[in-house]
Amino acid sequence: MPTTSSAARAAAAATATAVLLVAGCSDGGSGDEDRPKDLAAQPLDWRPCPAPSEAEGGGPKPSPLPGGTQWECSFMDVPLDYAKPDGETIELALIRAKARDTKNRVGSLVFNFGGPGASGVHTLPSLAQDYNDLRARYDLVSFDPRGVGRSVPVECLDDRQLDEQATEDPTPDDAAEEAAYQEGIEKFSRACEENSGNELPYVGTINAARDMDLMRQVLGDDKLYYFGISYGTELGGVYAHLFPKNVGRAVFDAVVDPTQNTVQSALGQVKGFQLALTNFSEDCLERGDACLLPGSTVKEIQDWIIAFLDRLDKKPIPGIGERMLTEGQAANGILQTLYSQDYWELLEQALDEAEGGDGALLMAFSDAMSGRSEDGTYSNIQAAGAAIGCVDAKERYTLKQAKAMLPEFRKASPVFGEYLAWGQASCSAWPVPGTWEHPDVSAPGAPPIVVVGNTGDPATPYKGTKAMAEALGKGVGVQITYRGEGHGSYSSSTCVQRAVNTYLLSGKAPADGTVCT
Repeated sequence: MPTTSSAARAAAAATATAVLLVAGCSDGGSGDEDRPKDLAAQPLDWRPCPAPSEAEGGGPKPSPLPGGTQWECSFMDVPLDYAKPDGETIELALIRAKARDTKNRVGSLVFNFGGPGASGVHTLPSLAQDYNDLRARYDLVSFDPRGVGRSVPVECLDDRQLDEQATEDPTPDDAAEEAAYQEGIEKFSRACEENSGNELPYVGTINAARDMDLMRQVLGDDKLYYFGISYGTELGGVYAHLFPKNVGRAVFDAVVDPTQNTVQSALGQVKGFQLALTNFSEDCLERGDACLLPGSTVKEIQDWIIAFLDRLDKKPIPGIGERMLTEGQAANGILQTLYSQDYWELLEQALDEAEGGDGALLMAFSDAMSGRSEDGTYSNIQAAGAAIGCVDAKERYTLKQAKAMLPEFRKASPVFGEYLAWGQASCSAWPVPGTWEHPDVSAPGAPPIVVVGNTGDPATPYKGTKAMAEALGKGVGVQITYRGEGHGSYSSSTCVQRAVNTYLLSGKAPADGTVCT
């Protein structure tokens, strides 16, 4: 994939399933009474990091940081079931880079880059340059949440089956295609139960939040210092609700709206991606004859994209190697590029090449969305995202109910509406019941939590920022607005970076309502 900003790279790694599965939260209670004290005192055996596993995304082992600091990795034991704290344990994979200024070290700054389902062990080293200033006083730490990457990864379909699934029609046109779509959902769910049935009830956000509090103690910190991105903001909100007195300095970037159920959230995303596509189209038109796409208006460009996807539905075109680019893969590729304005030029190029019969670039973006490496192996981001999303969300919409949502979703986006409407049936055959309709992230007694929203964010629409700030509670949520494009703000705005870094390094929170342009 091409080099781009960290916000876009984080989106590629962390939000592959966010457009299909959106979570919410919490069972209340502090959780302290459930935590086994012997696990809180466990030593960590930090060693040089190996290369990421296939489930984490593969690739070379992380390179040393400037100055020679090496990445260190370890495993931490946590209860499989916090209701049985003395029962079976599982291992969570951790990674860290030590702070430069050990005398003035604040503690460990724990990152979650979202998804749900993204490997923090894989992602943090690739983005560490963006957080270099924070390493002055923090150990930079991330982890693979339970069910993700190297932390007892959820396993569903194998690589060959995932390639086959990628070619299935995501927008059924008749009864036969609807039956095939439903069979695909059931096949995926059966495979998850057969391969990971013992872990599926325990991979939800509540347990991940409890794991973070145990991690805080094992790392030796009195408070949790935290940086959550995308789904990581929801995880952070759940943590703050469960453990408000244990929150240290925390930042949420690209904020999930905790007041919405799965359908409301999906509709928000549909509108967000439609807005991003409109902004992309306007940018192309402003360049006049240099724009490679047909059409003289935004509507004409988007009508052409709709017609292009319809043609792929009937007849795929060559992609990478012997693989053919299907309608669903093309839609995924377009969605992937809309996570960052840095991708817009490449989206224009990809669509132009696909119109000429070459779908390779668009397929490469689709592969990034689905966690597929060039060698044909997949990370477990799809399996983990499904498992976490379905155990969190209480709703179990049938295919018939999803079909009834089509008019509302099509109205929200004529380009993407159908894809996300049908996706509401994704948990219909899931073997484990869901937990909630939406999160309770109220955190009375917590210190200020800085929430940062981007007005052009397609995946976590901007209005969720205010909703999170208000839901955290008066005096807790402190809102920063970035007037920009793309998923996330910290790596796109020096103004946002300055405000966030000042808070994390000195403890001085920005003024609520701060606006960055």
